[in-house]
Amino acid sequence: MRALVLQHEEPTPAGVSLDWLEERGAEVDLHRIDVEERAVDLAEHDMIVSLGSEFAAFDDHIPWIPRELELLREAVERDVPVLGVCFGGQLLARAFGGRTFRSDVSEIGWLPVRSHEPELVPEGPWFQWHFDSFTVPDGARLIADSPVGPQAYLLGRSLGLQFHPEVTTRIMDDWVREYRHELAGQGVDPDGLLEETERQAPENRRRAWALLDGWTDREGIDGR
Repeated sequence: MRALVLQHEEPTPAGVSLDWLEERGAEVDLHRIDVEERAVDLAEHDMIVSLGSEFAAFDDHIPWIPRELELLREAVERDVPVLGVCFGGQLLARAFGGRTFRSDVSEIGWLPVRSHEPELVPEGPWFQWHFDSFTVPDGARLIADSPVGPQAYLLGRSLGLQFHPEVTTRIMDDWVREYRHELAGQGVDPDGLLEETERQAPENRRRAWALLDGWTDREGIDGR
C-alpha cells in the first residue's frame, strides 16, 4: 500500500495513523503541503491521509488550502480513497459541496460519539479539539455524530472524521504547549487533558486500529 500523508504544520503529525500504516507495510510519502509546492501524481498512491490543522477549512487566504481542495477532489474522482482527520475531514466535505463554518460550540477533550455503524466507528471516547464544523455533502453517508455536528461519514470509498484517532501522548504534549491559549479560552485544564490522554492511550490505539482496519478492509484498500 502506498500512502500520501498530508501534514499541515509541525505540531500535527500522523501519530497513531502512521504507526498503523507502517505496521501494514505501507510506503509512506509525507507531504508538508504548507511548505512544499511539489506536484502529486495520484497514480503513485493507493490512499491519502489528510491530517488536522490549526487553520479553518474555509479560509482560502491560506494559499495551500485551495491546492489541497483540488487534490482531494481529484483523488475521490479517480477512486483514490481519502482519510480526512478533523480539518482533513472538513476539507474533504467542502471539496464535494459540504459547508464548513465556525461552530457555535467547540469540542475539546475525550468525548463519546453517537455511532450509526459501531462495527466501523466505535463510539469512543475519541479525542476532539475543534472550533469549526461542517455539513455532510450530498451523496455521502453519515456514520457518526454528536450534539455539535457530524463526526464521521463515508463518501464513496473515502472516510471523513471530525475526531482525532491519531493522537498520542507526545502529540498532546506538543498541542498543550503550542495551543495553551486556546485551552485557557475554553476553560480546559491542560494538566487534566494530559492525564486523561495518558489513561486513554492504550484503548485509543486499539479503537484506532479497529477503525482503520475496518475501513480499509471493507473498501479493499490494500495496494493490490
